[in-house]
Amino acid sequence: MRITEEQYKRIATMFPLQRGNVKYSNLQVLNGMLYALENGGKWRQLPESYGNWNSIYKRVNRWAKEGVLQR
Repeated sequence: MRITEEQYKRIATMFPLQRGNVKYSNLQVLNGMLYALENGGKWRQLPESYGNWNSIYKRVNRWAKEGVLQR
């Protein structure tokens, strides 16, 4: 499952604003998270097209701790 740019625009306000020098967009991180969830949560097997698995994991983990995913 992938979220398109247009679909993301509908939910973009639910995610924190990106500030500073951010390498991966929230959309890219969200799609990486969805890919990992569909494939058993194996972050290390995340394809490079989603970005560095550790960077994606860290941001998703931060979102979870801050309640972003709960909303």
